[in-house]
Amino acid sequence: RVKTRFYHSGVLSHCVRVLSLSPSRLRGIWASAATLAHLTSSCCVGAEPGSRSEAFHRLFLPSVVDVLLSLAGQLMSRSEVRRRSNRTVMDAVGWLLSAHPHLTAQVLSSAHYEQIQMSDDVTVSLLCIQMWTQTCTLNDESALLLLNDAVAQLALSSDAAVGGASIRLMLLMANQSDSRMSFDVSAGLDSLLEKDWRGRGFEQEVDQLIAVIRQEEAASHQSESSERVRAACVIQAAWRSVLTRRRVKNLSRAVSVCVRRQQARRRLHQKQRELLQLLPAGKPHQVRPYLEECEHRAAVVIQSAWRGFRDRRRYSDALRDSARRQRAARTLQRAGRRLLEKRPAAQAPPPTPLWIGQEGLTDSRRAELKVRLTFFLQAGRPHLLINNTKSLQTKKLEVQQLLQAELQGGAQRRREEQQVEALLAQTHTHLELLRDAPPLSVVTATQAESFLSPSASIAVRGRNAHNAVLQASRLPWWRTLGDTNTGAESGPAHLPELEAELGGLFIGGLAVDGVKL
Repeated sequence: RVKTRFYHSGVLSHCVRVLSLSPSRLRGIWASAATLAHLTSSCCVGAEPGSRSEAFHRLFLPSVVDVLLSLAGQLMSRSEVRRRSNRTVMDAVGWLLSAHPHLTAQVLSSAHYEQIQMSDDVTVSLLCIQMWTQTCTLNDESALLLLNDAVAQLALSSDAAVGGASIRLMLLMANQSDSRMSFDVSAGLDSLLEKDWRGRGFEQEVDQLIAVIRQEEAASHQSESSERVRAACVIQAAWRSVLTRRRVKNLSRAVSVCVRRQQARRRLHQKQRELLQLLPAGKPHQVRPYLEECEHRAAVVIQSAWRGFRDRRRYSDALRDSARRQRAARTLQRAGRRLLEKRPAAQAPPPTPLWIGQEGLTDSRRAELKVRLTFFLQAGRPHLLINNTKSLQTKKLEVQQLLQAELQGGAQRRREEQQVEALLAQTHTHLELLRDAPPLSVVTATQAESFLSPSASIAVRGRNAHNAVLQASRLPWWRTLGDTNTGAESGPAHLPELEAELGGLFIGGLAVDGVKL
């Protein structure tokens, strides 16, 4: 009743606000803050809010848990006083979780709890595991998160106390009757326990946890195999149903075929009976000749079919034999050609190396031959040496002259090629300008100047040709009759001048280097 009055009067809310103050304002009073957190947690356990029960469980208790976790994160220092205070706060959180299990998911998903879990202090990790061991009442949502935390502590921590606490927590989670734990999320956990946590003083707990993990794996494999068997049965049943439906469908078709065949046979027999009835009653001897004729026609049909089959088989056998003979002939010819190619190479003697029987010149032999050669050139035939020297000098001068002429000619050709390329580029530029020229109605003076030629003679000749065309267009029609000299100034008479000025390239495109296009 006193706890309920504390909640209704706002005392607990005031305590929560005090605990949520900044760390700078709580400095120096960490022990008092821890004691206040423990008292607040104790008052929240057993309080009966009555009509305000929904607000108490959904709003107030989550705020209390968040404040306690924030205070625990601030107390993660190696000071002995803060360490005892941190233990007090964690005990308060565990006491609150034991009374209100629905807060477990909020604690596991809290950012302050994640900060506490990332601490390197072994004492903090041990406190968290002991808290969960004392208040382990899980649902399906929080079981996986807590299992991951315990496995992470086993994988990252090397402290025996933390490892033993984690193992005991996992055993407690596995032994709970109201929660079905699945260790499939932690692949290799049994090998981790075998390698790293043997010989630490809690062999029995390790063996129990390994047995539980392997039992879970066997159960999962068995369920998986049963699921596969069930799926195979379903697939086989579906396939058998498909085959049955297909057989039933084909059965009706087969029945219809049999019925049509039987009807056709019945109609044939009926027709034969009708034909027999047409015969005269007094002439039964005519039936036998008719039957003999039918048998003769059937024998002719059978014999013709057999002859066709026999001839086709003989023809195919003949083709098969000829093809076999051709393949054998090709194989023999190929083998013979290879034998003939190999025989001359085998009969020919191996080539004698050039160095067989020759020994290299020694330094003394080389010096002796050089002295003898010099003596022969100086004493034996001195005029030949003089003539060879003069001829070599003359040939050297001729080669130098030819090389100089070739270099000069190459430079001249390069200049001519550059000139031709420049003229071609200028011609293409003028053609592009003429192609993209704007209409005369919108042309400006600046644009008109861009179409003027940089050559004075070409500009004058173009202006004269333009004036001549304008004057000819203004003449009366009777003056233009029989006049074929219009524009003669720009005709073929001016081609030599243009060619001499532009180096053989006519701007109009009629002749290039004297070749008509």
